[in-house]
Amino acid sequence: MVRVPRLVVAAPASGSGKTTVTAGLMAAFAERGLDVSPHKVGPDYIDPGYHALAVSSVGGGAGRPGRNLDAYLCGPDRIAPLFLHGATGCDLALVEGVMGLFDGAAGQGELASTAQVAKVLRAPVVLVVDASSQSRSVAALVHGFASWDPEVRVAGVILNKVGSDRHEVMLREALEGAGVPVFGALRRMREVGTPSRHLGLVPVAERRTEATDSVAALAAWVREGCDLDGLMALAGSAPPLSGPAWDPVAELGPAAEATADAPRPEGQRPVVAVAGGAAFTFSYAEHTELLTAAGARVVPFDPLRDERLPDGVGGLVIGGGFPEVYAPELSANEPLRAEVARLAATGAPIAAECAGLLYLARSLDGRPMCGVVEAEAHMSDRLTLGYREAVAISDTSLAVAGTRVRGHEFHRTTVEPGAGRTPAWGLVHPQRRAEGFAPGNVHASYLHVHWAAVPGVAARFVAGCVPSAG
Repeated sequence: MVRVPRLVVAAPASGSGKTTVTAGLMAAFAERGLDVSPHKVGPDYIDPGYHALAVSSVGGGAGRPGRNLDAYLCGPDRIAPLFLHGATGCDLALVEGVMGLFDGAAGQGELASTAQVAKVLRAPVVLVVDASSQSRSVAALVHGFASWDPEVRVAGVILNKVGSDRHEVMLREALEGAGVPVFGALRRMREVGTPSRHLGLVPVAERRTEATDSVAALAAWVREGCDLDGLMALAGSAPPLSGPAWDPVAELGPAAEATADAPRPEGQRPVVAVAGGAAFTFSYAEHTELLTAAGARVVPFDPLRDERLPDGVGGLVIGGGFPEVYAPELSANEPLRAEVARLAATGAPIAAECAGLLYLARSLDGRPMCGVVEAEAHMSDRLTLGYREAVAISDTSLAVAGTRVRGHEFHRTTVEPGAGRTPAWGLVHPQRRAEGFAPGNVHASYLHVHWAAVPGVAARFVAGCVPSAG
């Protein structure tokens, strides 16, 4: 049994202020010198970036990476192990919810909801309520959420966007009979900028200095308006969780365990280059951990700045992000685009998700890209968003034919055609269609897949890489 003090920060609906309150709490506790473990319910990549910043730069420590807990992508049974993998040994774990507390995957009940994750983790829930347009009605709202599912322990409220001292008094008086204590009353904030665009908040990597200042301001805001000692005591009331924690080496089985017991010299480990920088900010921390466990030496590079791939590269991973924002700069880096095309021509495995697909296309909004995938990419007015089920319809660098996965799409771009002669996946739910491109050892798709649910894809990818020359 593992004891981890923990809280889930939820809300009645999107737009209530979960992200700002959660980031402020993380930063405020980190300022106290606590080792805070940040987590996010759902597939979102951007919020965990702010979480990681909040627990590191403000507190002055190295910090832990923001990690996702998505019961649709990874399955409910992996939620507690993945949580323990990230949180074991911390002083406090904070889990930001998604949408409204009980909102999950469409048509599938509580699956992937914040409520489901809170139940799996046996964690107290603190409800962030936008109080800007109500007073006594807040009691009915909180009472309804607290009583809807008796297995979900709504144990506290933080009132957000409170207009005045008088407004706060009215809200607190109304909630006295609701049986749910108030742990904070936060005034409206105007001075903290968290800019958004077509896919949500602008990622930390694109505005680190401003984001650091914003997170510091959020910490002060929360410190002034919340009972941090009371919240810490509430987190400590969470019961122990049974292990084991998720372990990338154990997930990959005997071959990875043998590698871990007798690690190969650096020169014998395949080099896997992983795209990063401002244009490619979307990735799950577990992907790099699985690649390492599978025997790879993971080396980051920035397609906006680096004109060469890392030395000895044997495989390439290009995750999600915003290449459409940086299309001129990416296109202007002709030496790197040529290197990526040459690497693909050698048969080295390349895995590209969403932004990576756009970068591998012939062009993006008319600007030349790598030309590895026979498709043209364009910005669109239409948002494509939602969970997907897919199957590998042929052998690729990531999966053997018949491998079933669950993934997520989130983009405002299109590619023409939508799939190659050898598609990356066949989508089977909620609609049936071919998706993506898998020419040679390239696997390029809009679908984001959490590799913790299918760890064999990391092992297959690394097995196809050429070992480093040393």
